[in-house]
Parts: sequence; C-alpha cells; structure tokens
Amino acid sequence: MWDFSVAKTLSIVGRTMPFVILRMAVYFGITFAYVFAVGAGAGIGYGVGQIGDDPSSFAVWGGIAGFGLVSAIVYWIREYILYMVKAGHIAVMVELIDGRTLPQGQIGHAQETVRGRFGEANVLFALDQLIKGVIRAITGLIGGVAAFLPIPGLNAIAGFVNGIIRMSLTYVDEIILGYNIRVASENPWETSRHALVLYAQNGGHMVKNAVWLSIVMWALSLIVFLIALGPAALFVYMVPGSTSGYSFVFAFMLAWSFKAAVMEPFAIAALMQVFFARIEGQQPDPEWDAKLAGASDKFRELTQKAKQSFGGRPVTQ
Repeated sequence: MWDFSVAKTLSIVGRTMPFVILRMAVYFGITFAYVFAVGAGAGIGYGVGQIGDDPSSFAVWGGIAGFGLVSAIVYWIREYILYMVKAGHIAVMVELIDGRTLPQGQIGHAQETVRGRFGEANVLFALDQLIKGVIRAITGLIGGVAAFLPIPGLNAIAGFVNGIIRMSLTYVDEIILGYNIRVASENPWETSRHALVLYAQNGGHMVKNAVWLSIVMWALSLIVFLIALGPAALFVYMVPGSTSGYSFVFAFMLAWSFKAAVMEPFAIAALMQVFFARIEGQQPDPEWDAKLAGASDKFRELTQKAKQSFGGRPVTQ
C-alpha cells in the first residue's frame, strides 16, 4: 500500500519534539492571533456601531479588518517561518532518517545546518518558490490520472482523482529541501534541479505514497475541524454582534494549525524516506531534464540560477 515505515516515521517525529513544540507555538499562535484580532475588531466595531442604527454590521466589518491585519503580518513573516521552522525541522529529520544522532540543542544545530546550505532566508524562500513552480509542471508531465485509471469515458472521476494527485504534491518542495541538506550541496539551485528531475522520473511511485498520506491527513483534519466547532461556536456566541459564520472560520483555523504543527512533519518524514530509498543509485534522466526544461519556465530559471549562483560550484554528491 505504501513504502515507508509508520513506526520509524513516528519515532522520527517523536525524537524531534523540540521542533514539534516550536511548530505548535508558531501555528497555534497564528490561530489565536486570528481569533483575538477578529474578536477585538468585532467588539470595537460593535461599540462604534452604537452611534448608528446597525452595530452588528460594524461588528462584522471590524472582524474582517482584524482578520486582514493578521493575514498581512503572517504574509510578511512567511520567510522566517520557512527558514527557522520548516527547514530546520527537515534538517534534523534528515539526520535521523540517515541514522545519525542529534545533539542536545537540536534547534540551534538545525539552524546552523540550514545557514550552511542556503545562506540567508531570502535565498531559501526564492528557491522554495521556484521549486513550487516546477512542481506544477511535474503534475502534468507524470500523466496525472492516466497511470492509475486507464479506463476511457471516466472524465469526471479522472478530474476528481487528478485533484487528489495535485493535493498530494503539497510536500514535494520540503522533500527537495531535505535532499539539499542530505547531500550537503554547495549549490542548492543545481541540487534542487537534479532532485526535481529525480522526483519526476519516479513520479508514479512517489504520488502513490503521497496520495495515501494526503487522504489520511485530510480525514484527520476533518475530524479535528468537527471537534473544534464546539469551542469555536462558544467563542462566536461570546463576541458581540458576530455571525455564526465565524465559528466555521475559527474551527478551520484550529484544524489547519493542528495539521501544520503535528501531521505535516509525519508526512514529510514519511515521503523523504520513500524518496531517498527510491533514488538510491539513480542519476537524473536527461530525457526528463529536457521535458521539464520544455514545460516549465521556473525550471529554466532554476537552471540559470544554478549556473550563476554560488560561483557556479558543482553539486556535491
């Protein structure tokens, strides 16, 4: 059914508990910032609305303003989250997958590793955005649903399954970053280009595992969402002038934060196990390299940066 060890993956996540706790602090902190800002905005709006005839309308707009303010802050700190939280966690998980022992201060150790591979946060962020762009091309090139449902006349089902496949490719950029760290590359642009080709040429095998993981994760997220509806509805009831729609927003945010803090590390660790084992002894296929270059301007940009950046030093294997 899948090609990773559940027990080993759980062990990896458990042994990186400092990062799990850090992720929980960051993502649950973001959620509670949304809750506070929307509640405060709704309360202020309701108070201001007392001057007029429709305080509830002012409360709604106040809540929307609070939501927008926090969204803007999250947008500006997204590079920091990628650099300090996601990439650092990936770095220590890679070491555990390879059987190495982590030092006591694993967060500091991970941050040193990330700095050594990528330099500044903006470099890693730019690289991550290019990788995401190439992933969209890979989705089409691996044939989508054709490899899984070779039955004519099932367009509706094919479209649904293709949607699941696209969703299952969420963590490819994290896998590529993990590969960069694993091979200790001095030119992450070139290493990422190689890793994307390797992923594409093993696309069917990787997608099979990713689809199973995606289904399990979103099912668990739905359960968390339903559980969170109760306390979210209570909060909405206590906020003056709010609407019942807010309870769904807050429950969704709680489910998202749980998924990002707890379930994503499990999925990333599992898929890195599969990818590292699958590509053992493989070299990037020139045909797939040419296909990606022809299908994706982001891949061509990645190739160009690989030639220009880090003094054009070759990838370290």
